Amino acid sequence: MKFVFLTGGFAGFLLAGGGSYWAGHQPDRILFDGAAGSLAGGLLFRWFWTILVGGIRETILRRPPRLRPAPILLLRPRPPRPKPRNPDPMLP
Repeated sequence: MKFVFLTGGFAGFLLAGGGSYWAGHQPDRILFDGAAGSLAGGLLFRWFWTILVGGIRETILRRPPRLRPAPILLLRPRPPRPKPRNPDPMLP
């Protein structure tokens, strides 16, 4: 979710700041427009992401049970394997 919000904010900043620069505004106005665009872009991307994830979730749940993906099993991590001992004592 953080990635989507940051991506939307960055896109909004570039779009609004670029449009303000292209319109010939002063630097303080360009940064203000970029900040407002950043907030708007982040919120819009976040809203769109929730709609997208909800649609994917609904699609998966409407599938017949035999076509649903297998649930993810949360297993304990394996302990590290012991290093094999060298049978020849002359080798390092």
